Amino acid sequence: MHETPSRAMPAAPFAPLVVIPVYDHEHAIGAVVRGVLASGLPCLLVDDGSHPGCAQVLDALATAHAPQVALLRLPHNQGKGGAMLAGFAEAARRGHSHVLQIDADGQHDPGDIPRFVALARQHPDAVICGIPAYDASVPKARLYGRYATHIWVWINTLSLHIRDSMCGFRLYPLAPVTRLVGEETIGRRMDFDSEILVRLFWRDVPVISLPTRVTYPSDGVSHFDVWRDNVRISRMHTRLFFGMLPRAPRLLWRRLRGAAPVGAPPA
Repeated sequence: MHETPSRAMPAAPFAPLVVIPVYDHEHAIGAVVRGVLASGLPCLLVDDGSHPGCAQVLDALATAHAPQVALLRLPHNQGKGGAMLAGFAEAARRGHSHVLQIDADGQHDPGDIPRFVALARQHPDAVICGIPAYDASVPKARLYGRYATHIWVWINTLSLHIRDSMCGFRLYPLAPVTRLVGEETIGRRMDFDSEILVRLFWRDVPVISLPTRVTYPSDGVSHFDVWRDNVRISRMHTRLFFGMLPRAPRLLWRRLRGAAPVGAPPA
């Protein structure tokens, strides 16, 4: 299968929007929003069918911080990927050039947003992808379990370049993402983060890794379903593997030419 490589974005105003997918994180989302506001960027909260208690918190945040904070409400829960896809579409409608994704549970440090933005200004056609620097709060089973996905991603890209595909703290150039989601079906739940990154890599979108501190959810809420989400992720890796096979000659040629996307900056 031949794909047209994504071209570098034409010169245009650099206008990032922070998109936060939210599902019942009413205890943590306030601190996340305050951290985002401190960065000076506008923010879109995507309410992914939250229950009334969380919905009320989101309404209050959007009202208190308008117009810097906006709220997009989905009628029912679609999953993290579904919420991000809705966020991409809304960001494009509003004329933004980039989307910075950060989780609603407080595990990411909004104080790192300026580092992501600075790197994106230097490389506006690249995905800036967080590499977690965990503290002692991370469950060891989850930490070690991530390596299975790392290995599959390395297989499906024929590269070691994507160092972590599961971190939900990343900054996307919106133009190639919009093209991708218009042409491919992307997983709408916990399979989203890895799948979109691999498919963008296949399209020659550069990926730059940026170390960032990660703690485990500050509100103690995780929506990762060990059985269902692991099954979804396994199916996703299988789909990607069979999608990689016809792309293998081109991926290998790109690697041999040394044309892999730019690498990670120093920690």
